Amino acid sequence: MNSSASLALALLLLASADQQNVLPVRSDPAAPYLDNDSLQQNASPEASNSSPATRSSPSAQLPKHSSGPLTPESRMLLIRYVDGEFAKLVQSLPAMKKGFRVAAGKPVNKQKLSDALRLYGTAAAQGDTVQITGMEFRSQEVVLQINGGGKKHFNWRQHLQVGVGNVSTPAPEEVGPPQPTGGVLVLDYGRAVPDMSPDDLKNDLAAFFDFSKQHSSAVNWIDTLPPQFQDAIKDHRAIVGMDQEMVLAAMGRPEHKVREKSAEGKETEDWIYGNPPARTTFVTFAGDTVIRIEVFN
Repeated sequence: MNSSASLALALLLLASADQQNVLPVRSDPAAPYLDNDSLQQNASPEASNSSPATRSSPSAQLPKHSSGPLTPESRMLLIRYVDGEFAKLVQSLPAMKKGFRVAAGKPVNKQKLSDALRLYGTAAAQGDTVQITGMEFRSQEVVLQINGGGKKHFNWRQHLQVGVGNVSTPAPEEVGPPQPTGGVLVLDYGRAVPDMSPDDLKNDLAAFFDFSKQHSSAVNWIDTLPPQFQDAIKDHRAIVGMDQEMVLAAMGRPEHKVREKSAEGKETEDWIYGNPPARTTFVTFAGDTVIRIEVFN
């Protein structure tokens, strides 16, 4: 190599060593390039001392529902683990028969809630422990009955009349606290109800309900059952010997029910899950006990 070529090469190496904005070589071809500013930010004390969770974006930490619609299997799990659960109210619940509507994933409209409480009264106050006593799945909404729902419960004592001869007088008013009126909450997704887990639904209800300090009625009850029934419920299947409550916990409400009476006069009831030609399960009861399970694929 001649002297001029050697001198040019030496100058090029010195210039490369002093250059400040050269992009670093990536050991992983799939990794993104980082410019000098990004490298300085990543090397800052705040970034180096923070945990991976705090460095990720907030939107990446929030659970997102599936883009697909709610599946029958997920609906059964929601009924099993949310219907019947207890929670503490974060907001007072209006006593509206058709229900107070809230948008899933959005804060409660305080003015709308205040107006509803003033117009319809309070079904349950903030801080009260309430129970979800019913669930209905509509195309874009999940409707929850709280403490029996918004309908006033019939009390036969209040309608009894005492007659003497041709004169009848109403029964005296019942002494004691008034029967509490339940409420209804309508969780509006603004689109088809998405596929979700029980925890997802509880998170969507967090603006009204705090489930964290309440014991799960479903889990506590299941823990009292014999091991074979506990295992079957966890596997979402029915087995011979279960009662109707156990089958509901394992498989949810059936699509159809069919009663039959044999020539000997014995009555049975089939709970049918699925619709042919898809996988269909027949759970047959005699009284309240499962006596036969048939699965057709």
